[in-house]
Amino acid sequence: MVRTGSSKKTGGEERTPATTVRVGFIGGGNMAEALLRGLLAAGYSAEELLVSEPLAERRRLLARRYRVGVTGDNQAVMRSAQTIILAVKPQVLGDLLGSLGASATSKQLFVSIAAGVPLARLEEGLGAGARVVRVMPNTPSLVGKGAAVLCGGSAARAADLRTVRKIFAAVGDAHVIADEKLMHAVTALSGSGPAYVYRFAEVLLEAGVKAGLDRDLAAALTFQTLAGAAQMMLATGQSPQELRRAVSSPGGTTLAGLARLDEGGLEGVVAAAVRAAAARSVELGKM
Repeated sequence: MVRTGSSKKTGGEERTPATTVRVGFIGGGNMAEALLRGLLAAGYSAEELLVSEPLAERRRLLARRYRVGVTGDNQAVMRSAQTIILAVKPQVLGDLLGSLGASATSKQLFVSIAAGVPLARLEEGLGAGARVVRVMPNTPSLVGKGAAVLCGGSAARAADLRTVRKIFAAVGDAHVIADEKLMHAVTALSGSGPAYVYRFAEVLLEAGVKAGLDRDLAAALTFQTLAGAAQMMLATGQSPQELRRAVSSPGGTTLAGLARLDEGGLEGVVAAAVRAAAARSVELGKM
């Protein structure tokens, strides 16, 4: 790995590398920014990172905020980066692969976070022998609490999976699966899952308001309760069932509330939501 100098060093100005960088991003949106922040916190230097982003204002913001190299030229990333993260939306990726395939080499590692785009499509676009890893991250990565799942393509090496896992571990947890078909379930659970939690938070908050609480207090109690419960599951090692039983005193208020959730079919509704999201992921993967 070669650490490089920059053509410019003033905050907010574009800086492109002289030679090789460790990680390059094509696309400088929210997820790319989260990964930049996580990698810098994990010990990467700004000189080891390069972002290609079409919007000049966004380039200036990233350069000013993180002191990383920025460019409007995707080929600058292709020429200089060892690991290239394709941080663009699925609908953009098709044209992007066409422009990158001619310059892609087997010495580079490509990482796609485009939801629903299968490994076969990525490998077809990047050319025979391309080393590709597909990743499904989620939006809590923006605050360092993400859950990512990755799957390697036909030419990906064990070392490639370790490299990508380390990158995404900088913004949360990262897991490896061998069967790409499971990505649909991953998308439905952890990819879409934050939205399910936010929807539950909306409903819980409104229920508190209807019970007489001030909205600000109801919001504070809702958000901290969800955060605390999640931390209990992560920190104690106990299952959700064990923790639920510990809160549920016989004849108490919690059991009364839980009974109404069960009567309303909570388990079936959540299972149906995950199935629907997974089915939609299958449909999008075929498009």
